[in-house]
Amino acid sequence: MKRGRSKPTAIDELYEAILCLETKEECSAFFDDLCTLLELQTLSQRLQVAKMLRENRVYSDIVAATSASTATISRVNRSLNGGYDIVFERMKARGAYTPVSGNTGEEKET
Repeated sequence: MKRGRSKPTAIDELYEAILCLETKEECSAFFDDLCTLLELQTLSQRLQVAKMLRENRVYSDIVAATSASTATISRVNRSLNGGYDIVFERMKARGAYTPVSGNTGEEKET
C-alpha cells in the first residue's frame, strides 16, 4: 500500500475489485458501471501519454496526438517510474502493448 495506511480503505476495496476481473469483457462491464465516459477517456488519455513519454515523444507531439494539456503530460511524466512501468511490461509480455505509431522516439524538441 503506497499511501502508508495500515487499515483497509475504500480505495483498497476498489483495488481488490479490479483484481477480481479476469477478462477484457469483465473489465469493460465493470468500468462502464464505475466510470462516466469522460472519466474513462481521461484515464485512457493518461495511459497514452505515458506510452508516448516512454517512447521519448516530445510534448508537442503528445499534445497533438492526445489533446492532453501540458500540465497533464507533466504530471504523468513525474509518475512514470512505478505503476505505468509494471503495466507496460506485463502488457508487452502478453502481446497486448501496441507502440504509438508514427515516431521512433528519436525526435528532439526544437
